[in-house]
Amino acid sequence: MTSAAVDTIEYDIRGQICPSTLLIALREINSHAPALRNGAVALLFLTTNRASTHTIPESAHNMGFYAEVTQHDGYYAIKVSGND
Repeated sequence: MTSAAVDTIEYDIRGQICPSTLLIALREINSHAPALRNGAVALLFLTTNRASTHTIPESAHNMGFYAEVTQHDGYYAIKVSGND
């Protein structure tokens, strides 16, 4: 059984605050929606804004995508994909 590689596109939005972080994420999710849906790509948003850890995943879920937040040393990583 083979699995196709998923390209992960990283956006470093550290230092920016909401609503800017959410607007950037929404633009990129919409721009890559077909590739997200078919599992060809995942988006990774790096942010220092705690509010983004709620607004971006909530918006992604509302659009039918899966979002996972992980905390790192000094920032958060929000991964948006077409499935879990």
